[in-house]
Amino acid sequence: MRKSVLMSLIFFLALFSGCSMQRMAIRQMEPVLNNSVAAFFEEDDLELARQAMAANLKLVEGLLKSDAQNQTLLQILAQGYAGYALAFVEDTNAIRARKLYLRARDYAWRLLEAQNKQLARTLKTASAADWERILLKARKKNVPALFWLGFSWSSYINLSLEDPQAILDLARVEPVMKRVLELDSSYFYGATYLFFGSLYGQKPPLLGGNPQKARAFFEKNFKLTGGKFLLSYVYAARFYAAKTLNEQLFDSYLQKVLDSPIDIQPNVRLLNQVAKQKAKRLLKKKSEMF
Repeated sequence: MRKSVLMSLIFFLALFSGCSMQRMAIRQMEPVLNNSVAAFFEEDDLELARQAMAANLKLVEGLLKSDAQNQTLLQILAQGYAGYALAFVEDTNAIRARKLYLRARDYAWRLLEAQNKQLARTLKTASAADWERILLKARKKNVPALFWLGFSWSSYINLSLEDPQAILDLARVEPVMKRVLELDSSYFYGATYLFFGSLYGQKPPLLGGNPQKARAFFEKNFKLTGGKFLLSYVYAARFYAAKTLNEQLFDSYLQKVLDSPIDIQPNVRLLNQVAKQKAKRLLKKKSEMF
């Protein structure tokens, strides 16, 4: 967020000291907060983004204390902590990234509960086998909560493959992301396609893995985004090309990321810059993968 935004928030909260008035002030600032998130994703300086993001997440957590059911704040926090872990932590500190992904997951749960308390609570007490049926009650307005729940949870699982309980939880994540796919497959640049592409690519065939399905999901994302969401190629290289030992395709996907101009999609400059960083890391680890 810009300094002027922070000063405006401080002014509003000082002016309205009562709890109900604070909630009113925060809700009046929601359009500004959403615009600030959009501006953040347009940033292409990774270090500037890293420094700003941590401070601003703590600011939003402070605002949430005055309005605990605010869906805008909850979504910003679920998305923000998941994005921070993905962009700045998971490649260098898996233990810390797992904690951040769980924090993102918890905010996504709170968002879903704020939208539909019965649905959230029913899921929490139900067996994994019942989740797909229960999630039929979810509606399109629940897509952000479900997506960030599934994304952060699956990212935690991917960093916790030595934990049997974490792997068992995948049986809950899959129906969550399936419901997102049914309700709005285009949400967040079609990232649900990346989830299923990664899932089918990473699983061994005996456990349901299917390289052909994996590639099909990645290609659906490429088509949806016009090849401008560069993280798609990073995931395809890691979870399809490397898993099928297709070295030429692996190189092709990552070279596509490195050769693409950072302004290929201005509203996701930050994520495309992250994709370039991750592509370089994967190329350095290529000998370990083939």
